[in-house]
Order: sequence, then C-alpha cells, then structure tokens
Amino acid sequence: MLSGLEQALLALLLVVLMMGMGASLTVADFRAVLKTPRGPLIGLASQYGWMPLIAFALARALGLPNDQAISLIIVGCTPGGTTSNLFTYYARADVALSISMTALSTIVAVVVMPLLLLVYASSFTDAALKVPYGNITTTLAVMLVPLALGMVIRARWARAAAVLEKVGSLSGIGVLALLIVTGLYHNGALLAQTTPAMYAAAIGLGAIGFGLGYLLAALLRVPQAGRRAIAFETGIQNSPLALGIILASFPAALHERMLWLPLLYALFVLLSASLLTLWWRFRG
Repeated sequence: MLSGLEQALLALLLVVLMMGMGASLTVADFRAVLKTPRGPLIGLASQYGWMPLIAFALARALGLPNDQAISLIIVGCTPGGTTSNLFTYYARADVALSISMTALSTIVAVVVMPLLLLVYASSFTDAALKVPYGNITTTLAVMLVPLALGMVIRARWARAAAVLEKVGSLSGIGVLALLIVTGLYHNGALLAQTTPAMYAAAIGLGAIGFGLGYLLAALLRVPQAGRRAIAFETGIQNSPLALGIILASFPAALHERMLWLPLLYALFVLLSASLLTLWWRFRG
C-alpha cells in the first residue's frame, strides 16, 4: 500500500508534526486552559464524544467489513491534527482555541484513545483480527516526546520555534497530499474495488463531525469564532497519526485493506474543509 520510502516519510512527518505542535505551545498556554477551560473542554467533549460515535455508527449502518470498520474507528478516535489549526486560521476563527484543543486532545489521547477503541472497536474483532491496545498506547506515548521537545525549543529559541511551527503545519498538508496522490497512483486498481459504502464512510466521518461539532458549540453558546474552531477540530482528525498507528500496530498483511479508508478520509476531509473555509470567509 505504501512503499518503504513513503512509510519512512510518514514517520518523519509525524515527528515534525508533533515538534511543530509543541513549538506553538508554552506552559502559559496550559495555565490559560486551566483558568478558562470551558472552550477547550467543549472541544474535547466534541472530539472524543462525536467522532468515535460517528465512526462506529457509520461502520454499522454501512456494513463495513471488520478490518475497514476498525480502521475507520481508529481515525474517529485519534486526536485533532495541526491541519485543523491551519483551516481555523484561514476561516478567521479562534486559532488560540484550536491550538489549545489540538494539544489537549493529543495529550489526553494516550489514555482516552485505547479506552474508546475498547468500547467501539471490540465488537468488530474476531479470532484473526485483534486490536493491539498495548502497541497503540506505546505509539501514542512515543509521539509525546517530539511534542515536549518542540515546547523546549519554544522556551529557549523563539525564532527557531516559529520556523518549526510553520514547517510542521505546512508539511502536514504537503506530505499528506503526497501520500494520497502516490497511494492513488500505485493502487489505482483499488478505486474500482472501493464500494459506495467506503466513500460514504470516508466523506461522512468528516462532514458529520463538522456539523455536530458546530452544533454542540452553538448549543453551549460559544462565540462564532469558537464554533468554527470546534467544528474544524472535531471533523479534522490527525490522519498521519492514524496511518502510523495502523502501520506500527497491525500485521503487514492487513495494511492494504486498513490503510485505504483513512487515506480516502484524508482526501475528502481536506476537500470538505476547504469548501467550508471558503464559505465562512465569504460570509465573513
């Protein structure tokens, strides 16, 4: 599904992404979350409340095979990515809230994601397909190391941190787009095997996430800029992390079938987020 070079590139991307995220954070940011936790907590509840539930419901309703259902649920359970911060910025929304939600959901993921997978993915396992919770937890914990390193760089070398933050954000979209293009190019035959249910799952996860994230924020009377940030943070998952977890945790024999749906999700969530950004910029 992905060549050795592409897998190495993905691993490098994850390290750069996490360092870039850390370079955007300071200890003061976490203090601010503690002082005014309402927005980040609403975002966290939306992120880990809606998305795993949406993924599970889509997998059931669309009758996805067990391996594809688990891969979709893995995407639904991952934390938000730095890509959501970029779209929040372009949509003129609350960037500070978006960054704090991304950081909080990433740290919390070490504990919450395995628990959510246990709840939602266990019904899709069988004798031949198990969810390696220990490997997933280890992968998530290891990803906190470059995050902490980025924070150290921010504390000591502010200029270098500013560059690292931009590189991390832009490389996320760039390398993800490259993986999508090369995945489609090398596995074009899979397009013919992609069922309508798979397309519905890939498109629906992000689109429904945007809608429910915005709705929850609106019901709790979050300001407009915060609603947009929460919508993006909810619908846009850390796709590279989901791909990395699958590659690191599941047998190679399952990679082709399990990676395809997260790649489709990544493609369509970028397209739908772009359309949503244009609409919000048009509205002002």
